[in-house]
Amino acid sequence: MSARHAIYLAPEPGSALWSFGSRVLGYDAATGEDVDAFALPGIDAERWRAIAARPRGYGFHATLKAPFRLAEGTDAAGLQAELARFAAARTAFALGPLAVTSLKSGEGGFVALTPRNASPELAELEAAVVKGFDRFRAPLTADERAARRPDRLSERERMHLDRYGYPHVLEDFRFHMTLTGFVPNPDDLADALAEEVANRLGSVHLTVAALFLFEQAEPGARFRIVGRAPFRTPASGSAPA
Repeated sequence: MSARHAIYLAPEPGSALWSFGSRVLGYDAATGEDVDAFALPGIDAERWRAIAARPRGYGFHATLKAPFRLAEGTDAAGLQAELARFAAARTAFALGPLAVTSLKSGEGGFVALTPRNASPELAELEAAVVKGFDRFRAPLTADERAARRPDRLSERERMHLDRYGYPHVLEDFRFHMTLTGFVPNPDDLADALAEEVANRLGSVHLTVAALFLFEQAEPGARFRIVGRAPFRTPASGSAPA
């Protein structure tokens, strides 16, 4: 089976944050359509499309369970049903304010929205998703494992890769909603994008109220939202900020 699925966090499609992130990437994973070209001072739309090319194919999101092929004996309907049951047993919570951040690696990096404050609820959710849905994941092929460049990973990241199919989980998880591909000057772009966020959105907050199932129908295709699994609404008087 060539299709891949992923369990992501994302703003509600149609919200101001969703629309902004989709515009920056140039693609709306809810509709499957391209979005009007984005540009920044000194960076025209054509150059920006190149900068955002890699994350565009995944849609605007934060990863909980990275893309995987379905394991033998499982199917998409079963995955969706399990995700709905899992989410229905959980309560929405406020992740708090997000900041535009440059995440560096080697001689470059990328820009993303990340939480300003640590969230125990988010860490617990990520671990539960990574572990709880691993039975739906087919083992990595040799090519898939090699694509993760295990020679560049720490020992613990390689352990995670072999156990869960993705290195950046559990202790190595960092919530981020990617806005650019890898660039040599992420700090400059982060400053420009931070100004754009402030002008268009003001203070950015995110409430974790649902999990989203994304699907890549075939290799090379863009991911699309194929399911939304809502959490319980908090009791009156305790709604997330």
